[in-house]
Amino acid sequence: MKRFVIVCGAAAALFVASGFSPADVAIEKKLLYDQHTLADTYPYKNGTREFQFDKIRARLYTLDSLQRESAMFGIIQNRKNVHGRPENVKDYTTNEYHTVSDRYGVQGTQSAPLYAPGEFGSQPPVRYGRDGSLVKILGHNADSTAWRVESFNAPGVWEVPHKYVKPIATTRFDKVVMVDLTNQDIATLERDPQNPRGSKWLVRSMNPCTTGAHEPPHAYPTPEGMFVIQDRTPKMMYNNGGPVIVGFAPWASRFTNGAFLHGVPVNNPAGAIVEYSPTLGTTPRSHECVRNASSHAKFIYDWAPLERTLVFVFN
Repeated sequence: MKRFVIVCGAAAALFVASGFSPADVAIEKKLLYDQHTLADTYPYKNGTREFQFDKIRARLYTLDSLQRESAMFGIIQNRKNVHGRPENVKDYTTNEYHTVSDRYGVQGTQSAPLYAPGEFGSQPPVRYGRDGSLVKILGHNADSTAWRVESFNAPGVWEVPHKYVKPIATTRFDKVVMVDLTNQDIATLERDPQNPRGSKWLVRSMNPCTTGAHEPPHAYPTPEGMFVIQDRTPKMMYNNGGPVIVGFAPWASRFTNGAFLHGVPVNNPAGAIVEYSPTLGTTPRSHECVRNASSHAKFIYDWAPLERTLVFVFN
């Protein structure tokens, strides 16, 4: 099974020198939320599904590597193009949603432009950085018109105009949400509070979820990557593509663009919260969001501090 590991800069050298590897990341179950809980491996149709703990462990290793050296972090932010629609990248295409995207499939709308070092102001961006992406801030570019950042969703060092990056005070991320697109399940983990500098993580919940479907022109798949929970609302209202509000999703925590971790949608703006849907844990059918049992969405809403909780989405 393929592993996914991103280790950056000096942290990588430190880990190699110390002999630390993903296998050294300890994971122990100590649930805080115990409703609708799934086993490590569980039946689905005529086969089985699983929590891919090798991939979870690899991502925790990545996170630990980032935090073994002093760093300043930031979040790429451009929801609803609040900071302006970025200019077209060098090799752009038009995707099935009729929007400009880069060759990696990241669309320009609601993203930030990523310029090669020394090229901001003279060349088009190379690619786009998704809203909500965590970046490591290295400083300013030569004329202080942009941040120099190291990106984890778009590996490399880039120049990004200041307006698209929000520096944050957080230097350590001790809570994470793991969303598995393949198995349609979700796990929350927290660094062991008894060993805050160590690499032991406690599983706090293991649940079914439903992710975004690739169904143009309105439904988007949930994007892979490492994101930061940026804001939340007890009721995420939604419409039918026009001005009329037709329903809500409860206990919504936003991590990228219009993608939230939320509860079961209710097709009635004044309706009561619905706890569970039989479609959870089956196939993608959401509109970019990650749908949960409503009480699990409430658990995440209460448990995950803003700008200090990461969401990893993987296959």
